[in-house]
Amino acid sequence: MYIFNAGAGADQDSILEVRVVLVDSEPEIWRLFQLRNSLALNQVHQVLQTAFGWEDAHLHRFVASDPFAPLRPVDGELPEVLQWLPRQECEEPADRPEEDCSLDQLLALGSAEAFYEYDFGDSWLHRLELVSRRPADEDSPTARLIDSARRGPLEDSGGFPGYEEIMDALADPTHPDHAEHSAWVADITCSDAPFDPAFLDIPTVNRTLAEKFRRTLPGEKRGK
Repeated sequence: MYIFNAGAGADQDSILEVRVVLVDSEPEIWRLFQLRNSLALNQVHQVLQTAFGWEDAHLHRFVASDPFAPLRPVDGELPEVLQWLPRQECEEPADRPEEDCSLDQLLALGSAEAFYEYDFGDSWLHRLELVSRRPADEDSPTARLIDSARRGPLEDSGGFPGYEEIMDALADPTHPDHAEHSAWVADITCSDAPFDPAFLDIPTVNRTLAEKFRRTLPGEKRGK
């Protein structure tokens, strides 16, 4: 789909437009970001946690290719699959500290594509796709969400099968589990307001990202 080199201009201060899709979501759940190319992967982790509504309650990893795709043997042996984890979680020879790898470097390894897995039980797999690159200027935010579709699934909802079951029960007052799931969602979201899986508050996400990375959004002044 993309014909440019992911590593082109990697040494320059650039803004990357990156589309992130939650793999196997239907309807598709995605985010479109503007991100500094120099962001370390631990910072990208923070961006994704904020934008998808995750609570950083589980393990995560980054990989340069689909971690669930079948591996092809090379010279009769399966190739080593590198993964980037928090430094304190690195235990195996193929583990690399996420703090030491930038977003640009990871995308270059995967030919403009990479993957982020959150919660190895529910296995929320995100595909990161590089859409475009432009030079950064002094007003460019470190991380900004510019478009999206649907809010992220709820924590600990059991992957897509569990999440879809919960959404079906919420949508049907006659469902035998409607009351139970409604109470669970209210507890998870700390709100009795009706849960809308299609709604995402982009301005709130961007205010949170601006605070995390201590940069003022265009047109806004940072409070004292």
